[in-house]
Amino acid sequence: MNDLRRTGVALSHQPTFLDPHARLIPTFRILQQDGQLYPAAEAPALSKETALKIHDTFLFVRALDERMLASQRQGRISFYMTQTGEEAADTCSAAALDAEDVIFAQYREQGALAWRGFGVDQFMNQIFANDLDLGKGRQMPIHYGSRELNYVTISSPLATQIPQAAGYAYGLKQAGKRQCVICYFGEGAASEGDFHAGLNMAAVLQAPVIFFCRNNGYAISTPVHEQMAGDGIASRGAGYGIPTLRVDGNDALAVYEATRLARQIAVEEQRPVLIEAMTYRLGAHSSSDDPSGYREREEEDQWREQDPVQRFYRWLVRQGWWSEEQDQARQQEHRAAIMAAMKKAEKRPTPPLEELFNDVYAQLPWHLQEQQAQARAHILRHPEAYPATAARVQEACL
Repeated sequence: MNDLRRTGVALSHQPTFLDPHARLIPTFRILQQDGQLYPAAEAPALSKETALKIHDTFLFVRALDERMLASQRQGRISFYMTQTGEEAADTCSAAALDAEDVIFAQYREQGALAWRGFGVDQFMNQIFANDLDLGKGRQMPIHYGSRELNYVTISSPLATQIPQAAGYAYGLKQAGKRQCVICYFGEGAASEGDFHAGLNMAAVLQAPVIFFCRNNGYAISTPVHEQMAGDGIASRGAGYGIPTLRVDGNDALAVYEATRLARQIAVEEQRPVLIEAMTYRLGAHSSSDDPSGYREREEEDQWREQDPVQRFYRWLVRQGWWSEEQDQARQQEHRAAIMAAMKKAEKRPTPPLEELFNDVYAQLPWHLQEQQAQARAHILRHPEAYPATAARVQEACL
């Protein structure tokens, strides 16, 4: 009985099973596809400056994805992942945060990074892994990171960032900071054990972290209905005692407001929040994927009609803040800037060979010294395969 009183369990004298499908979780939405608010909805207090910056970030990301996917097909880069169709989820959530709040991304949050101020040259330096890349050429394309912008470097394995985000948020709490952490992941990543460990840890420790799930319908090629029998990811929040909200991830205004309120809870009440953003990946999972093998064109067309960028653009036009002429001109400006930055970045040299071995140990241990010597010898034996690196290695040996 002591356990029942402590946990607040209500008693019943007849066996009544909980039906998880008795009531589906509602989806918060403000904006209709034609750019008008729903009759009962109220727009958040969004300034013209912020709204235009959100849209400009949308246009930049679309232009970036378009150019980089084409570059991968041309063999100029090895790999890429587009964000088409999901731009509102991360861009508008990032817009609702403070600049000091820390972002733990998955691998489809270039909108959040661009919002924070990561420049076109920085994007290109990382994608081409040149000597100006903040990651020193050690990561695959689109694995961004920026200490200056409080954007933790992306790691390829799914869901590892979830318990890390919970731990970082707990550290903020222990230090008395008035910031929070936002952690992005997809519904497929929520099938990993790290998801459950991270949410439980944050709930028990009452860590100020916003868990932001982009439910885009597919874990690469696996549709949601083959991943889970429950009502999406939001239904799991209650099980961990976490305040939860499901939002239309294609509604820029709703995502912004949902995240603003979630941050308020996380920072002022010092506890975690879960947001599930319902969206759709219009492009392929990555440049290595062909979605025609696992979904129908009709399905894609239906979601294309709910394009978040167009929905927000129509709202801006109705506000009198933007026009088609401005939109077309800005798209061209972004394309030109991206092309110029790309041509510049791909001509820069790769990082020095030594960067493969730096930044882990204060003094390089013997086994890494041996590997470094072996790498130098290999490059010198095959200079035709490493022309730029071989020249620098030869100079260093003189």
